[in-house]
Amino acid sequence: MALHMIKLCVGAATVEELVDWRRTHMAGAEWILRTRMTPKRAAEMIGEGSVYRVFKGVILCRQLILDIRTVGEGSAARCEVVLDEEVVRVAPTPRRAFQGWRYLEAKDAPPDLDSAAFGDVPPELARELREIGAW
Repeated sequence: MALHMIKLCVGAATVEELVDWRRTHMAGAEWILRTRMTPKRAAEMIGEGSVYRVFKGVILCRQLILDIRTVGEGSAARCEVVLDEEVVRVAPTPRRAFQGWRYLEAKDAPPDLDSAAFGDVPPELARELREIGAW
């Protein structure tokens, strides 16, 4: 069973803003998420796990983790999480703010959205539907 990572998305309020930023600032390069601490359970995430992103208190998307590497040494060491280009929307799921990143067990991860079945539901509406149990 895959192990995932969850991380707050800072600087983008929506999935579209994140994708637009990528297109504008990092086109052609690997999609790298930089963080301070390297996960001790990195091997469990590579190739099967995903980074789930939290936008304004709601998990909205995920990206497959292709590689996790540590760069630098000692106190200057940092972690680079190499992500797949495909951004997969997930069922909007509330999540409180936290610092850094956290592990996310597969059983706790929100399911992927089937865009054919649900279309482009605005995140706020999707969150409200989940809160009242209608989704």
